[in-house]
Amino acid sequence: MNIDNNLMQILDMLEEKYGKSGQDIKAYLEGLLHADYLNYWDYIHIDTLLTLQKPKTPIPDELIFIVYHQITELYFKLCLHEIKQISELKGYIHAEFFTARLKRVNAYFKNLIHSFEIMVDGMDKDQFLQFRMSLLPASGFQSAQYRMIEICATDMINLVDKSYIDKVAHHSSIREQFEYIYWKAGATEADSGKRTLTLSQFIDKYEDQFVALAEEFTDKNVLNIYMSMKESDRNNVELINEMRTFDENVNVYWPLVHYKSAVRYLQRSPKDIAATGGTNWQKYLPPRFQKRIFFPQLWSEHEIEEWGKKGLFN
Repeated sequence: MNIDNNLMQILDMLEEKYGKSGQDIKAYLEGLLHADYLNYWDYIHIDTLLTLQKPKTPIPDELIFIVYHQITELYFKLCLHEIKQISELKGYIHAEFFTARLKRVNAYFKNLIHSFEIMVDGMDKDQFLQFRMSLLPASGFQSAQYRMIEICATDMINLVDKSYIDKVAHHSSIREQFEYIYWKAGATEADSGKRTLTLSQFIDKYEDQFVALAEEFTDKNVLNIYMSMKESDRNNVELINEMRTFDENVNVYWPLVHYKSAVRYLQRSPKDIAATGGTNWQKYLPPRFQKRIFFPQLWSEHEIEEWGKKGLFN
């Protein structure tokens, strides 16, 4: 049998690869004779994936609710995957690499923001208000991956509730700052101001993990990686635009689409319906109240003052 030069070159490289670990390439090649071809359904684990939806009620539109939130978490996983690549940059940081990864993150969030119309208009209102009662006290508030994206994006001080920034701005540990992280105030009972069960469960499960992540990313979150770059690279217009877009996507547009959904399903007169976790969504979701900004260095005083006041995609 004639073997062309390209095939021989590949075989030589494989022999070198397996030889370094003391393996016999012939054994691996023989194994290929008995191995099945890879197929799509096994590679993506379709059968398993389609069994992961477990509605709590027989109400049809609950399936929509579950599937969409599972899709959301998969997008969050992709975002963290890209941010991790940025955080692992060592030595000279190429603005092109940094920009490309942020562009991917923004593409994921763009899809999420636009597709959230499924949550706003894609479910029957009466069905939603029925099956939501079986979900108590679970809430999308408890998305750990979303909190991880925030933590990996910026310094913890930029996530502190604005009412407590002066208290913890200087000489405070990450754990002390985490005690006043903004979203804790959002998970309080609207009437009493007490911590909800939703928040208590979330804190019990993830607090140590969140604090450890924040400590790990103190010097390698997206903001710090950017600030460590040479000035010429920091002035890269495309990079700055992607960072600003990321900031708005996570801290303005994503909360706004949730607020739009809450208004449709929960706003009532004379008193609004509480969210599933009892969270104070009227004050927690609107970005103009939080003014949460990952990269304040990239915004003017006027832009910060007007933060969250413009309509979606305006």
